[in-house]
Amino acid sequence: MYEFLQSTGFASLTIREAVMIAVAGLLLWLAIKKGFEPLLLVPIGFGALIANLPLNGLMTPPHGEEIGGLFHYLSYGVRLEIFPPLIFLGLGALTDFGPLLANPKTLLLGGAAQFGVFGAYLAALGLGFTPEEAGSIGIIGGADGPTSIFLTMKLAPHLLGPIAVSAYSYMALVPLIQPPIMKLLTTREERLIRMEAKFDVPTWVRIIFPIAVTVVGAMLVPAATSLIGLLMFGNLLRECGVTERLTKSAQNELINIITILLGLSVGVTMAGDSFLRWATIKILLLGCVAFALSTAGGVLLGKLMAKLPGSPVNPLIGAAGVSAVPMAARVAHVVGQEEDPNNYLLMHAMGPNVAGVIGTAIAAGALLAMLK
Repeated sequence: MYEFLQSTGFASLTIREAVMIAVAGLLLWLAIKKGFEPLLLVPIGFGALIANLPLNGLMTPPHGEEIGGLFHYLSYGVRLEIFPPLIFLGLGALTDFGPLLANPKTLLLGGAAQFGVFGAYLAALGLGFTPEEAGSIGIIGGADGPTSIFLTMKLAPHLLGPIAVSAYSYMALVPLIQPPIMKLLTTREERLIRMEAKFDVPTWVRIIFPIAVTVVGAMLVPAATSLIGLLMFGNLLRECGVTERLTKSAQNELINIITILLGLSVGVTMAGDSFLRWATIKILLLGCVAFALSTAGGVLLGKLMAKLPGSPVNPLIGAAGVSAVPMAARVAHVVGQEEDPNNYLLMHAMGPNVAGVIGTAIAAGALLAMLK
């Protein structure tokens, strides 16, 4: 009996692994009980749970003729940068760029929201991180999990666990983090601004847009072509009108399967010996700073645009310039309705929201060009 007990995982469980099992439980609780990004946090939390159960061999590499563990092979979808672009394909198929095309100036709000990316990059440098690590940390400010994973695997793969968890956690906490910043930076009069509702966009414009963005984006930041290209390819499937079966597959089966595999693959990187470090705490704090700065950058540009001549702009929609689609747009709408229940900002906020997806991909490409 003693030998049997010694051969079990219970006898091999370390303090670090026990703590990480508790962290995995917290992630699962936040996802299941509180509804924080459950489609992502449930796979990540369960992956973290598995990674910290001793002696399971799921991450063991192959040795000679011996086959490696299951997650050793699944992790290649992250290591080889396959999963994040495929997530973008599905996201493009789900995304309506109509609000952005109907009001192109909201593209600037998506760009302003990248302020947090570069602000956090400088802050991370000041805290002693290498430029490559700082770039990976900064991209958390875009509130885009797949892009954070994509960039981290190129620049600082050893930080994948804490950066991915930080990025997805702050995406989930959008309804808690953004409203206080939005209210602090705007006046009641600004929050009451009503915007003109014009969302009709010709079909040919919707078709040309993803093609044009792919060409311009790939020429401007070649390193981000896989992200921008597959995002726009998914949107082209949606808008061209002749690929309904492919569109439905991208919107449902493809993105659901890849989300499961990506979440589990990220979760298993959260082993106690690599995750429980002071650097992880710094990354979580810097991620919060990045996200707050991105929110503030979008709102402040929105305030400026509200004062310029032309159709009115409610500064609240600037907060939707982060890539948390469509949650950030919903938050802008809810904060606006707290002042005026008849002010409908959701579709207006979707313009900077989808612009933020493009902006974060371009920011990632710029960081790659500078640091790699």
